[in-house]
Amino acid sequence: MKKPFFALAPMLDITDSPFRQIVSECGKPDVFYTWFISVDGLCSPGKDNILFQPNLKITRKERPVIAQLFGKDPEKFYKSAKILSQVGFDGVDINMGCSDKDVLKQGAGAELIKNPKLAREIIKAAKKGAESASRRIPVSVKTRIGYYKSDEMEEWISEILKEKPVAICLHGRIAKQRYGGTSDWKKIAEAVKLAEESRTLIIGNGDIKSLEEGMIKANETGVDGIMIGREILINPWIFSKKKKEISLREKMKYFVKHAKLFEKYYKDKKDFGNFRKFIRAYVSGFDGSKEIRMKLMEAKNSKEISRVIKNIKTIFF
Repeated sequence: MKKPFFALAPMLDITDSPFRQIVSECGKPDVFYTWFISVDGLCSPGKDNILFQPNLKITRKERPVIAQLFGKDPEKFYKSAKILSQVGFDGVDINMGCSDKDVLKQGAGAELIKNPKLAREIIKAAKKGAESASRRIPVSVKTRIGYYKSDEMEEWISEILKEKPVAICLHGRIAKQRYGGTSDWKKIAEAVKLAEESRTLIIGNGDIKSLEEGMIKANETGVDGIMIGREILINPWIFSKKKKEISLREKMKYFVKHAKLFEKYYKDKKDFGNFRKFIRAYVSGFDGSKEIRMKLMEAKNSKEISRVIKNIKTIFF
């Protein structure tokens, strides 16, 4: 890929197939990620239920798409990477950065920053699994600049680099910060220098609000790629290279399409109320948007969404 490339971050309950499809039409990133999947679950008798969840369903629009894993058992990472290769994913990413307390209690996510030896065993096992299937796929790592303090970055990233993952996506915050404060791009730039002698790509992540800002950070730090996360919930068109203002008509078109896709994929699996988190992405920035969002929050299905949108059309179009 041409550098710097851009990736959509894995986000729990957000970056599923319906949303990835919408983003691919609004302005496709160079790489998609699923949100994290438990290796314990993929190695259990119920693995088929996990594989058929909307998070792991893939359409042609979403490629290349990387499946992210979390856990702490190297053997299960080996098995899970092999499974994901066989079902058609384009790569496997290991979550070593999640700061959710339930994940940390399991010794997974950012907790692995405190256990470099185990982290290296996990990378090694995942690579072995991803390369042992008939369809070999690359393995990457998503992590943070430290657990307690950013001074841990050099030692931590140096350990990961010894296992030569194809890429390291580095969030410029420590685990203890979670998403507070600001992302430290100076530490990300230092990581780029650490990786100079390896073939490992460094992807910078944290507080990027536009392609233009991402390009600036890439030029300043030398990263190979830029990952954008939470901003997608404000602007699904963030990866679009078209320099034009998105009309309200177009926003409403994709809003209704997203609602219908959500309903299709989650029918009898998840309450439609879970779709509400996406409303602001389409309905904001114009007079009366707050009042309309309040009405949309009461919608129980895509038909009710469409009914409210028709009223918007009557007023604005």
